[in-house]
Amino acid sequence: MNLPWLRHRTAARLDAEQQRRREALPAAPALDERPLASQRFVVVDLETTGLNMRRDVVLSIGAVVIEHGAIDLGQQFECTLNRPIQDMGVSVLIHGIAPSALARGIEPAEALLAFMEFVGDSPLLAFHAEFDRHMLRRALRHTLGYRLRHPFLDVAELAPMLCPDRKPAKGGLDDWAERFALQVDQRHHASADALATAQLALILFSHARRQALDSPAGLAQRLAVWRRRQRGLLL
Repeated sequence: MNLPWLRHRTAARLDAEQQRRREALPAAPALDERPLASQRFVVVDLETTGLNMRRDVVLSIGAVVIEHGAIDLGQQFECTLNRPIQDMGVSVLIHGIAPSALARGIEPAEALLAFMEFVGDSPLLAFHAEFDRHMLRRALRHTLGYRLRHPFLDVAELAPMLCPDRKPAKGGLDDWAERFALQVDQRHHASADALATAQLALILFSHARRQALDSPAGLAQRLAVWRRRQRGLLL
């Protein structure tokens, strides 16, 4: 994909109010043993210029909240970042974000500060979380000079770990949504993908409780064991 990439500086210049907001962001605690139903999770999805984690940039952020064991539609986040990209090439056919929408987007420092204020000290969920974590971490570091420490849980790993007998032939979000008969109105749109991921996460939390896993820390510990076993199977 041949795109005119942005060149990042180490960190954008922040005004005094933005610096104050950055310093006021809460620290992220480690995953704990509280029951899943009592935990606030932020489910996030990013749309980016591509899949290159070293060169691509975040275009939009969508997020919903799981709290008290349900999706809280009163807590949603959605924004498109202002990006001076003139030609989005084939990527616009995937995520549908036109250059005109990027030109009207929110200044990146403001968008990222608002998102992290929305997150607070909550752990994050994402589908293929390593990509979102890396892209968000890089954007925060380059734009705000902020180091992301929030823990992530990967719904793409939780699904086959908790439901090996339901695993589809392919492991994408569409495949798992179809397997559990979830209604996904729009794909490759950050907010819609975050909502679909949140719906899938609630189903997986129900399966986790039936397997005596009822805390974020318990899920993370089981995932660590599951990953080692998967690596062993591939050797």
